[in-house]
Amino acid sequence: MKLQERFKGSGYLLFNLVSKDFKLKYRRSVLGVLWSVLNPLLTMIVLSAVFSQLFRFDIEYYPLYFILGQTLFNLMSEGTGDAMRSIIDSAPLIKKIKIQKIIFPVEKVLFALVNYAFSLIAVVMVMVFYQVPPSPDMLFLPIIIIYVALFSLGLSMLLSALATFFHDVLHLWSVLLTLWTYCTPIFYPASVLPDWMFQIIQFNPMYHYVEYIRGIMLYGSVPGLMENMICLGMALITFFVGLLVFRKLESKFILYI
Repeated sequence: MKLQERFKGSGYLLFNLVSKDFKLKYRRSVLGVLWSVLNPLLTMIVLSAVFSQLFRFDIEYYPLYFILGQTLFNLMSEGTGDAMRSIIDSAPLIKKIKIQKIIFPVEKVLFALVNYAFSLIAVVMVMVFYQVPPSPDMLFLPIIIIYVALFSLGLSMLLSALATFFHDVLHLWSVLLTLWTYCTPIFYPASVLPDWMFQIIQFNPMYHYVEYIRGIMLYGSVPGLMENMICLGMALITFFVGLLVFRKLESKFILYI
């Protein structure tokens, strides 16, 4: 069955699931959706004060440098973290009706994209505060978002399938995400790493994605063809591996939820 056929007629359901998650997240919250803007801003203020002063990183517009990396990484971590439990949490619905199970991890990534869209408001506010002028290179922003969305979706399908069979994955992933955060130059420059460590992080997809968005949003430069091929290649490989594993295991989900 082709991928597009699996989603045929599922747009309405996806929309309702995203709307449901959105309402649940901000239910009984006075500020509501404003937290999607305030959270990255408050985190940026605290960590910028710590790292820029304590470690004396000589990075121009450090708060903007930080928030660009932080929000993009959060897109991946929030999407995969929520999607990992999507099959397990949707067990009552899956048991009652015949439904394309792939919808559930896809919906979590879409919801993470909605939150990321709001966090971009915080990014724009920081750019205005530091008077960083917009440039034509920023038109490439949708490209990097697509790369990260595909990469996150691939991980989400893989994790949601594995977590259904092995619940230990739920606990292990939070540990790996913490390690991944520190292995990605979000709050420190890659230049401080020794050569051997710098060579290792070249295999970290989030390093390439974070550097891409900083290039177009902060430094006014677009990564070349090779860097785009690396970013797209990592996203596509992860996406198809995740899809393959999910399709291979989904028929057995009902036995484990």
